[in-house]
Formats: sequence, structure tokens, C-alpha cells
Amino acid sequence: MREYDRIVQKQGRKRPRVLLHSCCGPCSSAVLELLERSFEVTLLWFNPNLYPEAEFEKRFRTQLELIEKMGLAEDVPVLAESWKHEEYLRRVKGLEDEPEGGARCTECFRLRLVECARLAKQYGFDYFCTTLSVSRYKDAERINLLGEEAGRAFGVAWLPSDFKKRDGERRSQELAEQYGLYRQDYCGCEFSLRSRREDAPEGLEG
Repeated sequence: MREYDRIVQKQGRKRPRVLLHSCCGPCSSAVLELLERSFEVTLLWFNPNLYPEAEFEKRFRTQLELIEKMGLAEDVPVLAESWKHEEYLRRVKGLEDEPEGGARCTECFRLRLVECARLAKQYGFDYFCTTLSVSRYKDAERINLLGEEAGRAFGVAWLPSDFKKRDGERRSQELAEQYGLYRQDYCGCEFSLRSRREDAPEGLEG
């Protein structure tokens, strides 16, 4: 978070515009709380990896619920894209049997960050970033490298971060509990769902 701190300190009282890609409501809670102190935030909902479509819709409703309960409905606009699961499947074709956290996840991160960078450039944002690094299961170094790569491709600044630091993950869990949010028990795609079911005790599904 040192680079993040340097950027915030350098801007002084100015509040740059940042496009925040959010993977889900609970993960975005602590990130929104932090970013709102120093940036004008717009949230991007682009998660074609989510499966099934009902889960996509449920997580999106939870995202809107969180923004409302945090009192940010008037301050944080939401840019939402429809469920484009076929696009995700094309991107990860041949990687279906990769382990969780492997090459398939890298392509999933890249897909979402590239779209976030494209839209950030299109709408004139100063920065773009993602909530993904708030989870202990997500490699912040890999996410930052992919973000920088996407930023260079579109000519827009990536906001480097590791949002799990400084108790960010714990805070996101606290806020999710405080607001009574739905908290999913698998990452999102059908492959992570399959993996969770295979690892669950016999007879347990959800």
C-alpha cells in the first residue's frame, strides 16, 4: 500500500475520479470505505465469470444493497454490464481443469481488468482499480501486474493496492455482517463451484 499512500498524499485535497471494479458486495465494502476518503468513486459491475446467471443477479443485488446501506447511493454511481458468460468461457477455453488460483484465474482477472481500463479511458477517469486484492485467496502482486498492463494498453493510470492489508479483509467481513449481506461460499465460476463441491464433506452442497 506504499504506492497507494504516495498517490493519495501527492494529490492533497484534490479528489481524483477512480473506476472501481467490484467482484462482489462484501469485498467492496471496506474498499469503498477507504477510497471514499480520497477519491470520487464510480463502481463497475462486470463479472462475466459468475455462474449461474441467478448467482450473478443475486450478487449484483447484494452490491446495490451494500451501497444503499452504506449511505453511498448518491455518491457512488454504478456502471453495470449484463451477464456475458460466453465471453468468459471463450477466454478460459482449455483452462477448465486448472487448479483454483492458477492460469484460469489469471485470465479471469485479465478479462475484468482490461474492461475496467477500457471504460476508465472512455469516460475520462483518472485511475482504475479492483476490489479483488481484498481477499487472502487473491494474489495482489499478480493483480497489480495485470492492472498495470491493462493501464498501459489503454493509456489510463492503474491505482496500485493490496486492499487486504491493514485489516482490509477483516473489515470487509465486519461490514458484511453488520449490513446482513449475502456472502457467497465459492469464488464465482462453475469451475470453482465444482471444486468446492468436490472438497465438501459427503452430502453437503450449497
